[in-house]
Amino acid sequence: MKKKIIFVVNPIAGDIDKTELIAAVNDFAESKNFSLVTYETQGDDTDLSQIHELYIKHKPERILVAGGDGTIKLVAEAVEKHDVILGIIPAGSANGLSTDLNLPAALQENLEIAFHGDHIDMDMISINGIRSMHLSDLGLNAQLVRNYEQGNTRGMLGYALQAIQTLSESEGPFEAKIEADGETIETTARMIVIANTQKYGTGVTINPSGIMDDGKFEIVILKNLDLIVFGKIITGNMPLDTGDVQIISTDKASISTNTKVSFQIDGEFCGMMDKLDIHILPGQMKVAVPAPVPES
Repeated sequence: MKKKIIFVVNPIAGDIDKTELIAAVNDFAESKNFSLVTYETQGDDTDLSQIHELYIKHKPERILVAGGDGTIKLVAEAVEKHDVILGIIPAGSANGLSTDLNLPAALQENLEIAFHGDHIDMDMISINGIRSMHLSDLGLNAQLVRNYEQGNTRGMLGYALQAIQTLSESEGPFEAKIEADGETIETTARMIVIANTQKYGTGVTINPSGIMDDGKFEIVILKNLDLIVFGKIITGNMPLDTGDVQIISTDKASISTNTKVSFQIDGEFCGMMDKLDIHILPGQMKVAVPAPVPES
């Protein structure tokens, strides 16, 4: 009897035609004698329940996800209480999680990992009851995400165009109070990141100490985001020794701000917030990863 695999694909992620990708996944499944059940997301409130119902019906060992970080988060939420491995095929505008997982760019190598690879028990974060797998933030980047969603251009070009607009109309700094591990920090910030992993989809490392299965998350406070600091960050040189950046590692925290600030979770704008309650959900999800490189 053929093993079943569910394949969830976001047809509009990254503004990329998925026809060839879907064909390649189907061919691979057939060559390995898997029975593939494909679901294309609709982009509405029915996706979560539809994916969950497909899982209940077919009980696959793995669910493959082709899309960006938002699509992966959707599938993770749909099956988070079930014993299933997610195989990730990066195909969106933001592919930060696949970057952190060191997934290869070549599709065939990626499919081998998605269908057959090792896996880790990855943590998730609960923020005001909403799940986050990757990177969420208050401030400048969340404004960028909002502008991107409202724009007409997708892909990296869309992000570049909206980055210019976002910097020109920035909401400015805000006051924040962060409570974690029995301590309270009051600070002025341009951006606060709640990080389970290390890198944004652009490859920029925002949380150098992030480990996605250690039962902790990091709060990265960017107190200053002038052009010099911003330039250091996007070139991979986090200014950790200047006082511009502070990182807190914890398993539970709350953040309150003096005004409502733009907020995003895993690449999706979630509105204006002034209060976040955050805690870790350890080992919440199984994700396929490349086999470790043997030590020489």
